[in-house]
Amino acid sequence: MKILERSVNLYDVDGKSTGKVSVPQYFDAPVRSDLIKRAVVAIQSHSFQPQGRDPMAGKRTTAESLGVGRGMSRIPRVKGERYARGGMAGFAAGTVKGRLTWPPTSARVVSKRINKKELRLAMLSAVAATSSKELVQARGHKIDTEVELPLVVSDAAEKLTKSSEAEKILKNLGVWGDVERASDRKIRSGKGSVRGRPFKNKVSALIVVAKRQGAEKAFGNFTGVRVVDVSSLSVEDLAPGTHPGRLTIWTESALKGLGSRLGGV
Repeated sequence: MKILERSVNLYDVDGKSTGKVSVPQYFDAPVRSDLIKRAVVAIQSHSFQPQGRDPMAGKRTTAESLGVGRGMSRIPRVKGERYARGGMAGFAAGTVKGRLTWPPTSARVVSKRINKKELRLAMLSAVAATSSKELVQARGHKIDTEVELPLVVSDAAEKLTKSSEAEKILKNLGVWGDVERASDRKIRSGKGSVRGRPFKNKVSALIVVAKRQGAEKAFGNFTGVRVVDVSSLSVEDLAPGTHPGRLTIWTESALKGLGSRLGGV
C-alpha cells in the first residue's frame, strides 16, 4: 500500500509561514527503538580506546608464601623487616599493591558491528521519530502546543551568523523554551555521578542543514543546540543516548537531500 505524502508549513527566518512543503514518506516509517539503540551503541563503540595493563603490574615484589605450619594463611608475604613492609601480604589479588584478578587487555575488541541494512532501518526510524510530538515530548523537550512537526525552515537559516538572529528564529518557531531548559545546569548527585564531572550536559534542538554556511556559529553558542549537515547526519545525532525523538529543525534543502543520505528511499 502506497503511503500518501503529507505537507507541513515552511517557515522563514522570522518564523512566519511562507507556504507548504511536502514531507518525504520515510517520516511515516515505523519507529524501531531496538534498532536505534543497537545502532547508537555500535557508533559509540568505535570511539572507545582499548585499555590494557602492564603484565608485570603488582608482581614486582619479593612476596612469597611462607608455607604451612606457622599458624597463618599461606598468602604471599613481603620479605624484610617487620616494621617496614615486611610480613605484609602482596602479589596476590586483593592485597595492597597486588595484581588484578582479571586486568583489562588492549587486545580485546571493544568495537561493535552492525549490518548495513539494520543501520539503514535504524536511520529511517530515527528520522521518523523526529516527526512524532509524543516521542519528542517524552524525551523531555519543551515545545509550544501549536508547533507542527517536522519543523522546516527556509534555506536562509543556513546563512545566519549572529546568535541574536538565531535566538529570534528559535523564539518565533516556539522552541526557545527547550533551549532555556538545556541551559539550566544542575549538579549531579547520587547514582550516576562521575568524579570530576559535576554537571550533566542536556541536549536541545538539532539543526540539519544542507551545507555549512555559518549557521554553526550562530546556533553554537546555545547549550545543547547542534548544527549538522545532512550528508554527515547519523543515528546518534537524531537519537542521543539511544533515545529517539530529538527536537529537530530541517532546512528546505536538507529535507530534499535527505533521500540521498538514506540511500534513495
